[in-house]
Parts: sequence; structure tokens; C-alpha cells
Amino acid sequence: MCGRYAASRRPEDLAGIFEIEKWEPKESLEPDYNVAPTKEVYAVLDRPPKDVEDPKPVRQLRKLKWGLVPSWSKTPEGGARMINARAETVHEKPSYRRAFSTRRCILPADGYYEWVTGKQERGLEVEGRKKRPRKQPYFVTPADGSVFAMAGLYEFWRDRTLPDDHPQAWWVTCSVITTEAETTPLAVAPADGPHALADIHPRMPLMLTPDRWDDWLDPERTDPDELASLLTPPPTGLMRAFPVPTAVSNVRNNGPELLKELEAPEEGTLF
Repeated sequence: MCGRYAASRRPEDLAGIFEIEKWEPKESLEPDYNVAPTKEVYAVLDRPPKDVEDPKPVRQLRKLKWGLVPSWSKTPEGGARMINARAETVHEKPSYRRAFSTRRCILPADGYYEWVTGKQERGLEVEGRKKRPRKQPYFVTPADGSVFAMAGLYEFWRDRTLPDDHPQAWWVTCSVITTEAETTPLAVAPADGPHALADIHPRMPLMLTPDRWDDWLDPERTDPDELASLLTPPPTGLMRAFPVPTAVSNVRNNGPELLKELEAPEEGTLF
């Protein structure tokens, strides 16, 4: 799954990486090292600009809310639960299939966080003790330092309680597509820790390599069978993972110090 990630790149940098044609400086976001559900995030998408005669899609950098609200929802409350969509079923689930057909996006990140229960405390869980497990967070990121381009979906929702000209009349929300975690060795693994992404969590965000960006973002590609080929996981051996401070577990904490690579898991959280 993907329940927390880091996104520190500036819009100017993202514009160059993704060949952005349109973005509004007033929609700029501060670097966020602890992105949590319901926060606003950057999304890359191809869509015709508003109020133009030419319907040709334009590569845009937009600010969306993380947690998808389907267009047919009566209220937006369920968005906080719909942060992930499974690649295996995204084409058929009512909440995602329309967006999968024509409203796909890329959610740029530095990488994502996942938590592992320490070996000793996993033993306590097996014994049935009721101690709350202390979990060690790991940060997963491309080994070459490139952007982590997560496959995503976006959707529009109209708040019918507000007039058309109200700035919050329309919500634009998104979800991260996840896939099975890799069982092959990490490109760089901690000496005393997980050696594959599947050792950390059975799911992972679906990362799109640059050769798939254009096809994924193209809103004119709508055939489900053709789109299914884009859901294939990337080549293995591209990722690294390392333990980071447990401070990231508190969503109120934010800053580059959360990405500090620890030499070993914190005491009490050994893998």
C-alpha cells in the first residue's frame, strides 16, 4: 500500500522532468516530507486547459487532494479511505474504472514510507500478548535518485451545496495505484534489515518508468485491455530501502530530517 510519502521537489524541477506545459505558480506547494491522506499533492496530467477553443490535451502540473472522491458520491467523506487503488482490479471497481479509462495521472514523489514490526515484537504478537508493536519505518526510493513517479487516478466531485462560482464548489482528488511488492533483491538493502520490498510490505505503489509516462497520461487511450499492459510492474532492482527515524510516524512531524538514513533500526525495532 501507500499511506505516506515524501515529495520535496520544487514545481520548477518537476516542470523540467515531466515536460510540463502549464502550471500556476499560485498553486505551488511547500516541500512535504510527510505527505499523508487528505493533504494536497502535486499531480502531472494531460488535459485540455479551461476556456480554450483547442481541445488538445496539455501536460499540466496540478494541485489535487489525496483521497479519491468518485463523481457520483453524495458526500466527500469516503475520500480519506480511498487513497490506494489495486492494479489488479482498478479497471472493474465502480469507484475507479471511469477514472482509469480517461483520468490517469502521475504523482511525483521522492519515495514512500512503510513500517515493519520488529522481530522481537512480532514474537510477542505471535504469543498473543497485547503490547502495541513498535514499528520501524523504512523509506523506499529509486536507487539512482530519480523521481518516484507513482501511477495515479484523479476525479472531479461537485459539491452541490455550494454555488457554481464558489472556490470550493469543485473537488479534484486522486488515488495511488498499488501492485504486489517485489520479491527480488533490492538494488541497495540495509545490512540488518529487509532484502526485498516484499519483506517490508506485500504491496507497493506502481512506479512508472519514463518510457511509460506519455502512454499513461494520454486521455485518448481508453481501451481497458490496452491500458492493462501499462499496469505491469517496472523492472526489478531499481529501488533501495533504508530505516529512518520513527518521528515520521507522527504526521505532525515534517522536514528533511525524516529522511535521515539510520545505520541500524532504532532500539526495540530490529528487523
